[in-house]
Amino acid sequence: MKLTVDRNALMRSLAHVQAVVERRSTIPVLSNVLMVAETGRLRLTATDLDIEATDSANAAVVLEGRTTAPAQTLFDVVRKLPDGAEVALELVEGRLNLRSGRSKFSLPTLPADDFQIMSREASAVSFTVNSGELKRIIDKTRFAISTEETRYYLNGIYLHHAESPAGAVLRAVATDGHRLALAETSAPAGSSGLRGVIVPRKTIQEVRRLLDDSPDEVDVEVSDAKIVFSIGNATLVSKLIDGSFPDYQRVIPKKNSRILIVDNSELAAAIDRVSTVSAERSRSVKLSLSEGKIVLAVTHGDSGHGVEECEADYSAEAMEIGFNARYLLDVCQQIENDTVRIEFQDTGAPARVLDALDPGAQYVLMPLRV
Repeated sequence: MKLTVDRNALMRSLAHVQAVVERRSTIPVLSNVLMVAETGRLRLTATDLDIEATDSANAAVVLEGRTTAPAQTLFDVVRKLPDGAEVALELVEGRLNLRSGRSKFSLPTLPADDFQIMSREASAVSFTVNSGELKRIIDKTRFAISTEETRYYLNGIYLHHAESPAGAVLRAVATDGHRLALAETSAPAGSSGLRGVIVPRKTIQEVRRLLDDSPDEVDVEVSDAKIVFSIGNATLVSKLIDGSFPDYQRVIPKKNSRILIVDNSELAAAIDRVSTVSAERSRSVKLSLSEGKIVLAVTHGDSGHGVEECEADYSAEAMEIGFNARYLLDVCQQIENDTVRIEFQDTGAPARVLDALDPGAQYVLMPLRV
């Protein structure tokens, strides 16, 4: 294998694939990136056996060939080379020699035949979605993905075709049992057969990373056990979580009649300030709602007491309700409008949060005892 490639092109492709590599893999070859030199391009592949990322860069290939090299080391070397530099790669006696200007490196390799490629399955559903819309529904929901491994079926985003009052939609839902985030976009052609798949958290992170450099459209293919995202030259193949996502519709309140409308940035800043003295474990904040105002209070025996008042549009019966301050802040950060609308029923029922600038998104927060 012998070739020359632009440093920036190689860097971009390496950045797209190396992030899926597990740093502490017990299988040595999985710490490497597969490099395949073919006519006019260098193709790179990395995997942890649950996710596989592939990308390519244009290259002047003198001698075709294949090998694997340490993903993190190769990425770090290329990252530190000057912008626009030309990189020469050559496989010599089991070592990958890299030259660029006055820099020379020799990296160990492992046989390409030892590298494990994930199998592909026939796709049951395939569609093309606008990259900006896919990015939006991921950003609006991924913060609510559970990190509790015992509830593995919550460790991802539930992606499915659904019917809404506005028509057919592609909907993303995430929940950790304490909060729920839902975002949707108009259903792309061909997505009607998508009955519901759980895309793992790590896959969501990698797809979101690829979307920063994406063209206008993303091709998505879904089979019984895998999902494939094709974004420009990059392809991400991932196993799906084999489990049943809970019936989230039952959690979303439909008849909350006590309506609070308050300046979003003012509310977020007030929550942030008073929660400074909250107990680290629960981080609970009490909201006292009354005519025209909301009072936020935190009391902790060791840390102290904090209170702040905000003007608000509220005319329903006075009430007090508690929430996890961090969860409430996370939701406020998703709101695009200047004001946020929070709908309550009573002190023991979940609250629903809406954004006037994004009717396709909604959030549910479970209350705490305070």
